[in-house]
Amino acid sequence: MTVLIDTPLWPKHGTVWAHLVSDESIEELRAFADRAGLPPRSFDLDHYDVPVERYDELVAAGAEAVTPRELVERLRRSGLRVTPRERRARNLSD
Repeated sequence: MTVLIDTPLWPKHGTVWAHLVSDESIEELRAFADRAGLPPRSFDLDHYDVPVERYDELVAAGAEAVTPRELVERLRRSGLRVTPRERRARNLSD
């Protein structure tokens, strides 16, 4: 199991956010998120948005802390990365 979480750096909605991903499978990511009690609405095609307040808890639950650059690179290598172009196309079709 390889679930990764990057450093919370992205401000929005009055907090700072991290990203939670799997470099193995979306099913693995969803299972980890379910066990951690993350709301389904925080899933965004290839990752979960996680508020800084949950960061330490998720690391303690087994998520591997990595830099944002490493997270993107490992997600890209896994073939699970949704590109910005794919994300825009998906959002237009919803």
